[in-house]
Amino acid sequence: MEAVVFLFSLLDCCALIFLSVYFVSLAEAGCGRRSFPGLPPGQWAEGGPGWRWQVCAWVIPELVGHTIVTVLMLVSLHWFIFLLNLPVATWNVYRFIMVPSGNMGVFDPTEIHNRGQLKSHMKEAMIKLGFYLLCFFMYLYRYDSSFDK
Repeated sequence: MEAVVFLFSLLDCCALIFLSVYFVSLAEAGCGRRSFPGLPPGQWAEGGPGWRWQVCAWVIPELVGHTIVTVLMLVSLHWFIFLLNLPVATWNVYRFIMVPSGNMGVFDPTEIHNRGQLKSHMKEAMIKLGFYLLCFFMYLYRYDSSFDK
């Protein structure tokens, strides 16, 4: 049973790493630091609707994916990993719930560019990427060690 828990956590962590890299690459494109082939750079530098929908569509899957792993660790009685995941899961839920009523989502393009929030969102995505990489190797080790028992 423990191997199944950590295999699912490992696969979910891979998806969360992909989403973190995706958020960072779109945030860099929103800054105008990077252009994607076939897309006019001005569209990304303005933070147009294409940028917003591509990022906001993945906020809920990230929230659900990380929350499922956190609850799974609680149910399977892996207390250390549960306590390690709890602050990040709580932050994801808090960030999603506290979106102001007039905004279009967590990554509202007018707020990001008017208030200069793009840098803080990018820093958050980089911190999450580091956290998910740490969790990936921890889950990989625990998955491998579950066969020794």
